[in-house]
Amino acid sequence: MKIKFINARILTLDNTFEIIQGELVVKENKITFIGTKAPEDNYNRIIDCKYNLLMPGFKNAHTHSAMTFLRSYADDLPLHKWLFEKVFPLEEKLTKNDIYGLAKLAIAEYVSSGITANFDMYMEPHQIAKASMDTSFRTVILGCVNNFTESIKIMRENYTSLNSISELISYRLGFHAEYTTDEFILKELSKLANELREPVFTHSSETIQEVEDCKKRHSGLTPTEYFEKLGLYNYGGGGYHLVEMSKNDLEIFKKHNLFAITCPGSNTKLASGIADIKAFLDYDIPVAIGTDGPASNNALDMFREMFLVTGLQKLKHQDASCCDAKDVLYMATVNGARAMGLNNSDVLREGKFADLILVDMHQPNMQPINNIVKNIVYSGSKLNIKMTMVNGKILYENGIYYLGEDIEEIYNRANEITNKIKKA
Repeated sequence: MKIKFINARILTLDNTFEIIQGELVVKENKITFIGTKAPEDNYNRIIDCKYNLLMPGFKNAHTHSAMTFLRSYADDLPLHKWLFEKVFPLEEKLTKNDIYGLAKLAIAEYVSSGITANFDMYMEPHQIAKASMDTSFRTVILGCVNNFTESIKIMRENYTSLNSISELISYRLGFHAEYTTDEFILKELSKLANELREPVFTHSSETIQEVEDCKKRHSGLTPTEYFEKLGLYNYGGGGYHLVEMSKNDLEIFKKHNLFAITCPGSNTKLASGIADIKAFLDYDIPVAIGTDGPASNNALDMFREMFLVTGLQKLKHQDASCCDAKDVLYMATVNGARAMGLNNSDVLREGKFADLILVDMHQPNMQPINNIVKNIVYSGSKLNIKMTMVNGKILYENGIYYLGEDIEEIYNRANEITNKIKKA
């Protein structure tokens, strides 16, 4: 399949925020040309962009896709009550087929909002992989070993099988959180990570209470200090949320080149707090953005997350110049890809995977055109997404989904699963 995009504004994010006008060519799953005039060829399709914006797709660096069944089910509760009294009991009722169907609903939401890959942490990773492959979506699956699910043995097996199943699927090591995972498990995970020389990711320092409870259990150590002591971060990785971070925590993140992955929508809704993104940037710690799951956010919308990242920092520091929109857009795209290990999907460049989106500039919220990059962050909307392409295949275009199944069937299945679980 050969597709040529013409009359395009192109934001490559390849070490620049410059926007060029020209053409872009995709052959099979790779970008083969970016420039003023593409070579003549027998293209299967020529898409006139009408001076709309081509750019790298957003990378959702932390989510739990199959939690779509809990969207707006257990709202307006604090984190631990929400998690232990509402979420965990219903999740126990999920079957493998349920997780498959619910993940497909999330994927539909991802592509309609310009997300071309996600970092998914959930049970039954093979079902998550199947949903992604069946819809042609790119997913990095994160292990979520804890006291209740998975094991280090299973994680090793998943690492081997899922990293070779499809070019759309990859697998990384992780665990749910300090407060759900015994030290014996974490020590075994550390051995595996050091053997494989792989990074480790986890929920960490999401609330003041979580940090204080960790200190009581582990001789005054914060979660970050505790994980470093166990050798979990010897080959990198990162943490999700990171609302309550000490100066030493920041030093550890910098030392080990860890990624800080912020989820402002979820943290705001659960009143967990505001992560200090400015502090991460001051320490040269790379920041990526995740929506978290649809049970706690409740939207899987990177536009909303980007605005919250910069807006909340301005409020937190009482500084309107804090957290520049350019930095935030970079977090939502390039840094997200690199946190997930998707180094061939981070920017638009010849030879990279064709994971890209077309942003509609012909809408009121994008006019007049003063500064496109900042406008995406400050006034952009998922309604501006005209097209989402993953691995050279168009999955969403002008309101129509190309996911291998009628979108209404995806909706119907998700409602059937949800009603079944609530009645069980």
